[in-house]
Amino acid sequence: MDYDYIVVGGGSSGCLTAWRLVETHGARVLMLEAGHLDASLLFKMPAGFFKMLGGSKYLNIYESEPQAMLNGRSTKVPQANVLGGGSSVNAMIYMRGKPAEYDEWDQASGGAGWSWNHMLPYYTRLEGNQRLAGPAHGIDGPLKVSDHLYICDMAHIFLKTMQGMGVPYTSDFNAGTQYGAGFMQLTTHKGERCSAARAFIDPIAKNKNFSLKTGAMVTRILFEGERAVGVEYVHNGKVEQARAGNEVVLAAGSYVSPKLLMLSGVGPAEQLERHGIKVKVDLPGVGQNLQDHHEVPVSAYTNGAFGYYGQERGVKMIINGIQYLVFGSGPVASNGAETCAFVNPETRGSDTTVKIYCVAMIYLDRDVSDVPPGHGVTFTCCLMRPKARGSVTLRSANPADNALINPNFLGHPDDLRIEIAALRYGREILASRPMSDTIAREILPGPDKQTDAELAEFCKRTVKTNYHPVGTCRMGVDSDPTSVVDPELRVRGVSNLRVFDASIMPNLISANTNAPTMAIADKAVSMMMGERPLPPVAL
Repeated sequence: MDYDYIVVGGGSSGCLTAWRLVETHGARVLMLEAGHLDASLLFKMPAGFFKMLGGSKYLNIYESEPQAMLNGRSTKVPQANVLGGGSSVNAMIYMRGKPAEYDEWDQASGGAGWSWNHMLPYYTRLEGNQRLAGPAHGIDGPLKVSDHLYICDMAHIFLKTMQGMGVPYTSDFNAGTQYGAGFMQLTTHKGERCSAARAFIDPIAKNKNFSLKTGAMVTRILFEGERAVGVEYVHNGKVEQARAGNEVVLAAGSYVSPKLLMLSGVGPAEQLERHGIKVKVDLPGVGQNLQDHHEVPVSAYTNGAFGYYGQERGVKMIINGIQYLVFGSGPVASNGAETCAFVNPETRGSDTTVKIYCVAMIYLDRDVSDVPPGHGVTFTCCLMRPKARGSVTLRSANPADNALINPNFLGHPDDLRIEIAALRYGREILASRPMSDTIAREILPGPDKQTDAELAEFCKRTVKTNYHPVGTCRMGVDSDPTSVVDPELRVRGVSNLRVFDASIMPNLISANTNAPTMAIADKAVSMMMGERPLPPVAL
């Protein structure tokens, strides 16, 4: 069967793209998702994702190349392997970023309508917010956004401590101003996760124009001359092909979308030739410009039960599970981190550079720090605008081989400097009331780590991804030799092929990237289908 459009990838952007094409335009759409259906009950439970972090078929755990700046250490790079993509396995945090960062997108696109004011209406028409309304928020959209139904004691302690340190309370991180501390909103509805699969695929699942294949790994894009006409994929052990009468849309994410372009002959000529791949278009920017939020921890044991330690085991786990299933409440309704603060640990001003999540438990990567469990708190100090740039390159011409991922964490001296300052800032939080009243002792970095050199080594040993890779198929103007897609997200040098995922971001924004990825896809479908742009909104 032929289709009007083929969507490669069933993550956040892919689900939205398929929904818009089918629901609004009556198009015949095939979605190919390499992962599984989101059939487990865990996908509904906000706390369910913790059960997957240690290893699950719903996650692909890649490993980066050895990192010179991390003394040769490789880092784990988890990515979703399920319908809904990251929106099915993430912590559900709904964030948008700062207006100035979108203005950088608009500048990169030559003023093509990617500014904050232009993007805001795409956010609001998707959003169904439980609490907030007005020009910055939507109330009727399919993507449900709500407050936590359960908040632990540590969250309140953290917010009072931050205010005592002079950081203002912020009731809405998504209206253009981030500076401050507050409760984060989640993509949840009445205590259940609202993934992109729930919001966008459920409404079209029985539509005759929509076809979904899971367990379908796309291996290359098919071309006739310079025109993309379909894809080749492996499904149930068989190599199959599908054809698109109109366009092929890549929505496979910042690691797989550039890999597919390169396997199909679109990418840096020198690299493709090295692997024996015939060059169709020499695009040196494919796979370059990789950016990702990364974090380092400040952790401490507490002198009481203020968070979530022990809630996932034994009798407490059973009680919590029953409470959630019967009443939709209790600890299972939380993502484990209800609060955060956007701060600048160096200037202490509103020019924020770091997001500090308050995680009400000892939350550490066991591969880099073997700390005994116990009641505690962890501040994950996450760098919002890293200056270092990494890359995604081919390991071989075999589609089954994972790409080579080089995140280049701490590869710029400013990134390391800010992370060190963030560690010191986290220690200040531990030492300030009322947080200090709950602290038994610091675990990490540890009282013996005091100098910048010692803290730098700690950063190199513990830094990890915050799961927000972007930029490897960056958007740009014709005169930009490193751009991969034009301002309408068409792949350069070919026709009928676009990229709609986070890989098109020219620069990383100060936000969890799930909501921005969906807003990108919404605008992208509008452009592809010739819709009138939504009028910009100024707050």
